[in-house]
Amino acid sequence: MNMFLHELRENRRPMIIWTFSLVAVTVLFFSMYPSIEKDGDQFIKVLQNYPEGVLKALGVQINSITSLLGFYCYFFLYIMLCGAIQAMNLGTGILSKEVSGKTAEFILTKPVTRVRIMISKLFAVLAILVITNLVFVAVSYMMAKAVAVEDFDVRTFFLISAANLFVQLIFAALGFFVSALFTKIRSVLPVSLGTVFAFFIISMFGSAIGDEASRYFTPFKYVDMSYIMKHSAYEPLYLDMGAALIAVAVGAGCLLFVKKDIHTV
Repeated sequence: MNMFLHELRENRRPMIIWTFSLVAVTVLFFSMYPSIEKDGDQFIKVLQNYPEGVLKALGVQINSITSLLGFYCYFFLYIMLCGAIQAMNLGTGILSKEVSGKTAEFILTKPVTRVRIMISKLFAVLAILVITNLVFVAVSYMMAKAVAVEDFDVRTFFLISAANLFVQLIFAALGFFVSALFTKIRSVLPVSLGTVFAFFIISMFGSAIGDEASRYFTPFKYVDMSYIMKHSAYEPLYLDMGAALIAVAVGAGCLLFVKKDIHTV
């Protein structure tokens, strides 16, 4: 049994739904851009009435909000939120569903090691996230080209877009660790939503009060849109932190899964 292909088939429908959701949000926001660009001065005046903390929490940068990349950075926060939920669901369910669905015993009696099972499942998660992001980035770029009134930095655009995959990999790794840590997870969705929204609230609260230390505690702040806009690059420190978090979560999850006793009944 090719477990990698099996996982792709099992998660095909959720992948299509999440991909469509990301694309729909992107198309919706980009379709609003021409009106915002046309009435940019009035839009900025409206935003200036909001408290500075609220604007920071929402990721609004007034000095660049009417540019295509600035507007993209604004609504990309919600793209990352949706992407994080998808990834956390996927990572948490990849092992726990075998226990809750009582299929773990069947899989573990096959002539295949637990390490091979985990590798197949992890590669399936990676493939699903990559496919989702390829479609999302392609549609985003086409929409950006369609509504742009002037040229924009393509490199910066793709760096912003790729940030979604980076954040997704972190949450997928955290989900994998959680699924390996707990013997049985009755429902994946509450765990995923609770974890993602907790980190999202920390991110918004930290932005609102200007607390730089909060960036260490939430993956949503490992990519700073204003930094990407200014330098057309990621911040090396947070890039390394994210990579380290992925490695530790996946490594710890593998060790836990190899050693744990799995009871299917």
